[in-house]
Amino acid sequence: MVYAAVFLILRNYKFKIFPPNLILFITFYLRFIFFYQVLCLFYFPAIDVSYFFYNFAVMINTIIKYFPTLSENQKRQFQLMTELYPVWNEKINVVSRKDIDNIEINHVLHSLSIAKFINFKEGSEIMDFGSGGGLPGLPLAVMFPECRFHLIDRIGKKIKVASEIAGAIGLKNVTFQHGDSGECHKLFDFVVSRAVMPQPDLVRLSRKNISPSQRNAIPNGVIALKGGDISAEIRPLKDRTEIVEINKYFSEPFFDTKKIVYTTV
Repeated sequence: MVYAAVFLILRNYKFKIFPPNLILFITFYLRFIFFYQVLCLFYFPAIDVSYFFYNFAVMINTIIKYFPTLSENQKRQFQLMTELYPVWNEKINVVSRKDIDNIEINHVLHSLSIAKFINFKEGSEIMDFGSGGGLPGLPLAVMFPECRFHLIDRIGKKIKVASEIAGAIGLKNVTFQHGDSGECHKLFDFVVSRAVMPQPDLVRLSRKNISPSQRNAIPNGVIALKGGDISAEIRPLKDRTEIVEINKYFSEPFFDTKKIVYTTV
């Protein structure tokens, strides 16, 4: 949280002369001083000093457990992302406040289940339909830096949150659009979405945005994250829809009812 607060202050006051590494050093220094003063106050005779110098990666240990080949920059970006969402959520509600403490597993890791389902090839173009505050688009953009992601939502303040977080963590492969999907005329390999609307409606609205050119291991189409019983919802699309249980990839109880729904277009 300290890192997030420092970064937001620097951005708000436009002190752009400080490099990210210096900000990271200041953050760790402040953390050390804070905990040192607390310990001096209460004086615990035996302490594990290594606690003060923990690697930031432990804060996203669940993500790293399932994606052990992440680069150091990707780890840094995911760490910042999980710190910045609670900060922004205090201003603009993009995640249920009752669930914001579970941002890593219930939101970021949930978004990354798509990366277990498909390894987007370099150069792929993906639209995040109804992205809200940037989920699943931003986590996927970190995971696939060689792909391009276009995030669209009707609510301007939510797109602002997504844009600010993307800028703060240094994402260069995302664009943003405030408006209706009907206003977007670009073509994409895939449209991704997270519980925005029933699958038939999602397919109908995004069909015009699916490119006829194929470049990935599976045909272009719509990939949605859903939960619960969706058998009735997908009945009209059953001949071209695949459902994957996310607990196939992740063992946390949250994923027991979560699904990836993929429909070819």
